[in-house]
Amino acid sequence: MICTMALTMLAAVGCKGKKAAEPMTEIEQKVAEYAEFELTSDLIANLSENEKEILKIFIEIGDVMDEIYWDEYFGYENRASLDTLADPAVRAFANIQYGAWDRLDSEKPFVPGYGERPLGANFYPVDMTPEEYESLNDPQKESQYSVIRRDAEGKLYVLPYHKAYEKELAKVDSLLEKAIALADNAGLKKYLEARREAFRTDDYFESDMVWMDMKDSKLDFVVGPIENYDDALHGLKCSHEAFVLVKDEQWSNDLSKFAALLPEMQKLLPCDEKYKKEVPGTDCDINVYDVVYYAGDCNAGSKTIAINLPNDERVQLAKGSRRLQLKNAMRAKFDNIMVPIANLMVCPEQVDSVTFNAFFGNTCYHEVAHGLGIKNTVTGRGPCRQALGAQYSAWEEAKADVCGLFLTEQLIERGEITNTTVNQNYITFIAGILRSVRFGATEAHGVANIMCYNYFKEHGAFTRDSQGKYVINVDKAREAARSWAALIIAMEGEGDMAAAKAYSDKNGKIGEELQNDLNAIRDANIPRDIVYKQGAKVLGL
Repeated sequence: MICTMALTMLAAVGCKGKKAAEPMTEIEQKVAEYAEFELTSDLIANLSENEKEILKIFIEIGDVMDEIYWDEYFGYENRASLDTLADPAVRAFANIQYGAWDRLDSEKPFVPGYGERPLGANFYPVDMTPEEYESLNDPQKESQYSVIRRDAEGKLYVLPYHKAYEKELAKVDSLLEKAIALADNAGLKKYLEARREAFRTDDYFESDMVWMDMKDSKLDFVVGPIENYDDALHGLKCSHEAFVLVKDEQWSNDLSKFAALLPEMQKLLPCDEKYKKEVPGTDCDINVYDVVYYAGDCNAGSKTIAINLPNDERVQLAKGSRRLQLKNAMRAKFDNIMVPIANLMVCPEQVDSVTFNAFFGNTCYHEVAHGLGIKNTVTGRGPCRQALGAQYSAWEEAKADVCGLFLTEQLIERGEITNTTVNQNYITFIAGILRSVRFGATEAHGVANIMCYNYFKEHGAFTRDSQGKYVINVDKAREAARSWAALIIAMEGEGDMAAAKAYSDKNGKIGEELQNDLNAIRDANIPRDIVYKQGAKVLGL
């Protein structure tokens, strides 16, 4: 598997293969910045034999999603060329990044022979001109589920995913047939049947609707072309990925009561009334899972620790969305990354306020906040996603961050959340920015965090003590959260792409002081992210 390969290569190029005093090269250091974590779960013991067999099938399907994603992001031919690289550390890092560009360092190229990442990844021909794209007379060119290729004469044409990856998806179809036959849970069976049809047609609406109704399955399987972060050219094309999940029923039951509060939460948002007239669906849930396998997009570079889906606005308006909190993955990042950063960067008086419960809560309500706010512009520009184009992802992540923080505060003050305090959530949130800003200035979450950091700094949410450590002013941070949320929601509601770009261009950059902090975190050898040792054998299946 990808992660196992990276770890094996790291062992080959790391200190074991060097003299004790010989330092690692820069690329070896980059590989070492991903902390190893064995992806297991005690929850598997609660599964039936059929459910364990289904898990193994899901992992096999995940491997196919992984293959497809390599082509979408980097191209099959380019991937094959990695095997010829002389430096095993470069190969190891390329496998972590799924290509030649460092996702957590502004996508800088690190493989010899590669320049800047194509904005459209491999969804479009690298040499495609804007004029060619505009003149391509095929409405499917703007489909989220198609690639654009050149024919033998060099002319552009559109190829839907089910045709572009016909061979790979035939294997998926066969595996889903086996999983459907084994599924005892009616909701899971119906979802797998609908998803199987979606892979055949590239129409995911019905399977998303069915997935929303899957309430009581111990297993979940988020699979298919889902997020469009990699298409920085038009913000359209969705990348393939897979999460294999086992439900933590006890933690999920504790969170279930919050789903009914979503319409009330919408009314609480600190923005102009015209931006919160949409009523979010309440037929949604907030559940906690252990993730036991990552593949494709979600496994590339920084690892996802929470999920808010579906992205389809039609489904969100009809039924809301599902928020899946990946508890074991959160714990891995908190222990390996957040705690060391807090110890290094937060003042001694506040460092104990950086807690896992606050980290879990901020992440959880980040996902809740994706379903709030506004989905369609008030200016007649259509859906916010469409109006803001390639700018949308960063602004949507920024909205989810700060609105999630605000909502957590409200729920704590109302006594709905009792395992953390407002102070802990704000202090943990700001310490968390120093973790997630390392995602880089080209990744949506990274841009969102840089804009947030700069806004909070400007509004006095934190200062420095005599040792240069962060001192968080919670009162000013609360004020900043409200005004920042209002700015973001208005930006989405107006749908002015030029204004959104101008703001992020100006404020989505890392300043000298923040860069010095990031350098200090790097020099302390604090991991940037996680690399998983995972698979059926690791799970004991």
